[in-house]
Amino acid sequence: MAKKRSRKSTSNTGIPGLSFSWREFLGITKMKRKFTKETGIPTTKAGIERKIGRAVLDWIFGNKEKDEKK
Repeated sequence: MAKKRSRKSTSNTGIPGLSFSWREFLGITKMKRKFTKETGIPTTKAGIERKIGRAVLDWIFGNKEKDEKK
């Protein structure tokens, strides 16, 4: 017989519809967004991989957009 799954709240506070983030509370999230916006350097793993991948492809195949503007 399969076990029944208990229904847990998706909230980390125990109150449905309310969640709390220490990073948001301390301003880490806002600081990371500001840094990324000002420098153009992504702070997430996916963003870094995307930026490196694009640079490699541009290096291999050349950047078509830059060539067209010349």
